[in-house]
Amino acid sequence: MYTPHPDRYADMPYRRTGRSGLKLPALSLGLWHNFGPDRPAETQRAILRRAFDLGVTHFDLANNYGPPPGAAESALGEALRADFAPYRDELVISTKAGYLMWPGPYGEWGSRKYLLSSLDQSLRRMGLDYVDIFYSHRFDPDTPLEETMGALHSAVRQGKALYVGVSNYSAEQTREAARILADLGTPLLIHQPRYSMLDRRPEEEGLLDALDELRAGSIAYSPLEQGLLTARYLDGIPEDSRAASDSPFLNTDALTEDLVARLRTLNEIAASRGQSLAQMALAWVLRGGRVTSALVGASSPEQLQDSVAATGNLDFDAEELARIDAAVKQ
Repeated sequence: MYTPHPDRYADMPYRRTGRSGLKLPALSLGLWHNFGPDRPAETQRAILRRAFDLGVTHFDLANNYGPPPGAAESALGEALRADFAPYRDELVISTKAGYLMWPGPYGEWGSRKYLLSSLDQSLRRMGLDYVDIFYSHRFDPDTPLEETMGALHSAVRQGKALYVGVSNYSAEQTREAARILADLGTPLLIHQPRYSMLDRRPEEEGLLDALDELRAGSIAYSPLEQGLLTARYLDGIPEDSRAASDSPFLNTDALTEDLVARLRTLNEIAASRGQSLAQMALAWVLRGGRVTSALVGASSPEQLQDSVAATGNLDFDAEELARIDAAVKQ
């Protein structure tokens, strides 16, 4: 029988999500590519247990996470029944719908039929009556935004979601989504963009400014750039790494000599802060409080614990930020 650590809330910072009453841990656990039948079930449960013991109360999923699609939600459902059923009210569980899940014209994008059908399937896989946050995973150019946001509103009205969010929407799309939701009476809680030291589009394209204006929260995915912002690639490409695999998200072509040189410089800056490169990358995303939470994956409890240690130093001085900017742009 799993018993969580009694001091699990002692060290993790919690940040208010926009203007809502919901607080998220500074680091959230993403159940993306490490939760499925190709990974030992005990390892998956050990990661979830360690997360909760460390105050990571937010588990982030999507209908297509696995592999195969749906497997991550099923894995979480098993863990909830085995370990976390008594602690459901201490957890924030989110899921998304937008990418391909089943054949035919109703299996992806942003129609009302797809979104609400997908949410029902997600709830069954996880064995839940509701999720805390339900996202539109991507903007659908062929469906009226009123329909997509109306479906999110319906999920709240039906009691199947407490809050709603969007992911991979531009600044203007986010503003319009928030306007529609406000008219319906369901606020836009949060946006989930890709954001890291190496990918600054949320800053450059005005998304963070839009979220500030809307008083909505944000949770950054890929803050470690698929593992690039770790020590893993500083001395070449390990055989068991994502870049050496057939992953569509990172391949050997991305590891140029120029990029490796920049990563080594960033690693030196991290060392001067008493952090690993990964810890500094997470701290950088969380600097200043504009980002509510950073999403991390984990292949082991130890890797997760190393990431959580980043919360011990989230402050940067002007010189450090300037050195980071120079290293990224060199």
